[in-house]
Amino acid sequence: MKDLHVVELSNGIRLVYQQVDGTHLVHCGVFLDVGSRDEREETQGITHFWEHLAFKGTKKRKAYQIISSIDSVGGELNAYTDKEKVVFFASVRDEYFERAIDVLADITFHSVFPENEIEKERGVILQEMAMYLDNPDDSLQDEFESVIYRKHPMGMNILGKKETVLGFHRRDFTEYFKQRIDTRRIVFSCVGDLPVAQVEQAFQRYFNVKATKRLAKRKPASLYKPLNKQLHRPVKQAKCAIGRPAYPIHHPDRIPFFLLVNMLGGPGMNSRLNMALREKHGYVYSIEAHYMSYSDTGMFAVFFGTKPSKLDRCIELVQRELDKFCEKPLTVRQLNAAKEQLKGQLAMAEENNQSLMMMMGRSMLDLNRVPSLEEIFNIIEGVNAKDINRVAREMFDAKGLSYLTMVPN
Repeated sequence: MKDLHVVELSNGIRLVYQQVDGTHLVHCGVFLDVGSRDEREETQGITHFWEHLAFKGTKKRKAYQIISSIDSVGGELNAYTDKEKVVFFASVRDEYFERAIDVLADITFHSVFPENEIEKERGVILQEMAMYLDNPDDSLQDEFESVIYRKHPMGMNILGKKETVLGFHRRDFTEYFKQRIDTRRIVFSCVGDLPVAQVEQAFQRYFNVKATKRLAKRKPASLYKPLNKQLHRPVKQAKCAIGRPAYPIHHPDRIPFFLLVNMLGGPGMNSRLNMALREKHGYVYSIEAHYMSYSDTGMFAVFFGTKPSKLDRCIELVQRELDKFCEKPLTVRQLNAAKEQLKGQLAMAEENNQSLMMMMGRSMLDLNRVPSLEEIFNIIEGVNAKDINRVAREMFDAKGLSYLTMVPN
């Protein structure tokens, strides 16, 4: 793998490119520092709606031309919206790289939001909302975010509300775009085996757009108060979320906490929660712990589903595992095993070139740099048992946790 290549245009848009030997695929994406947390209560869902509309027509392409441009050569074109970012991305054979970068730049900067397409896509999004409500696992996570962040935009559903989605018009999207897009906070990330000069030349050609500055301010994260909430829904299992706000991206305890959460309920079958609730008792099919970090806040959460009659027992077992980290420091053997497992997971993720492209783009926006795998490994190796114990006592204290349960009607 060759050195990372970074270029910044006069408008502030940055290219980050990693040349990887031996691949015939190029993965690339446009990362914009705008997300659902930039909305107000009356504009809930507009970022996600805008992401959809980007595919519905530009100054030089109709909707069907955008869709077929990448699909017709066996590639993939997609997008997503989260709390702080919108990402448009594509994967193609390397001979179609310029087509991909052309289309990505076009839908990012030159969408025209046709009124007839807005009406059609409004119906699509309402169906997406209905599908989401039919999935208790998805709705549980969103409901829990509203418990943690209350009425702050971080707690609002990314899809929005039916009444807001029904009210958006073309002028709303054009104004939203104008108020929130900052070219200094846009990154084009790319991974492939193309010559650096070719990638840089295409980047300069298609991303040399007029510089813009963000006008709307982002509301800081709000104060937190623990809450215990129960919902009654038409579900067969009882669903549960347990968690609290956690460290933001730049916090020095982010990596120690990430290591801790990976031990607690990461993807490994040997996670503490999986062993305690599934392997030992058979109470759950799956149980996961997540830690998401954002610019000025973060969220820690445990999610699981179980028989309604076992819900209280499962909550008790989860808290028992949390308490173990607080009460007794890890042994040298336990800590070393946790570090090796996390390093292996990270190394495997970097082997996936699309995942690498995503990591690079997000890192440039969040950190203004892309740390190497060796650098991350060194940080992980520097974590000691006292760090883990201290972070656990701060994050896992039962008095600071919120609980959301979803039980059958």
